[in-house]
Amino acid sequence: MDTLLNPETWIALATLTALELVLGIDNIIFISILAGRLPPDKRNRARRVGIAAAAVTRLGLLFTIAWIIGLTRPLFELFGQGFSWRDLILIGGGLFLIGKATHEIHQKIEGAGREAEEGPDLARAATSFAGVIVQIMLLDIVFSLDSIITAVGMVDDRWVMAAAILISIVFMIGFAGPIGDFVERHPTVKVLALSFLIMIGLVLIADGFGQHIPKGYIYAAMAFSVFVEMINLWIRRREQQAAARRGRAS
Repeated sequence: MDTLLNPETWIALATLTALELVLGIDNIIFISILAGRLPPDKRNRARRVGIAAAAVTRLGLLFTIAWIIGLTRPLFELFGQGFSWRDLILIGGGLFLIGKATHEIHQKIEGAGREAEEGPDLARAATSFAGVIVQIMLLDIVFSLDSIITAVGMVDDRWVMAAAILISIVFMIGFAGPIGDFVERHPTVKVLALSFLIMIGLVLIADGFGQHIPKGYIYAAMAFSVFVEMINLWIRRREQQAAARRGRAS
């Protein structure tokens, strides 16, 4: 009861929730891209199940925190640089992100003609629902590893960390659908989101090699890119409306 009445507890909860929401942007983008490979009737279910599975993964990591902390101990050295399990997980996750995003961009560009001939459902047939969920869970381990370690350094009470994770998951479930639908409706936004994943993958690899890049710079660059793309979308919509008015006038 004393913990609940302590203002520092609520400040810590608000801070951790904000941290989880910011770091969850990566997850929402990745989930939207993966769910977009499924038929339309399965996308919302894949987003919800994927985010719920991500919640289970994060809570599991939280309650095995002693093991998580042990992942930061160096395993071996290479050219004077120590590597731990955490570093190897980050490097592996970064390589997977880069490979996955590059493949999706290739499919978007080179596979456009084939999808038009075969139909979107046939083009997505090779993508299984279970495969999407497994990929979401694996990447969530990479995305949440640092946030869990950071949270342990900020708060001693595990229930505060668990509450922050659950609150952020509720927000993610609420926003994943609209964000995913928006990305699917605008091909240029999808390519931009895939480019973000490549950038995030590079950041993870650099972090794994001991070169920490402040995430504030990354999110600022992402926000600026989204702002420019929103202006482009607005201009294109105005041009389409003007063309439609001219067509009706003639």
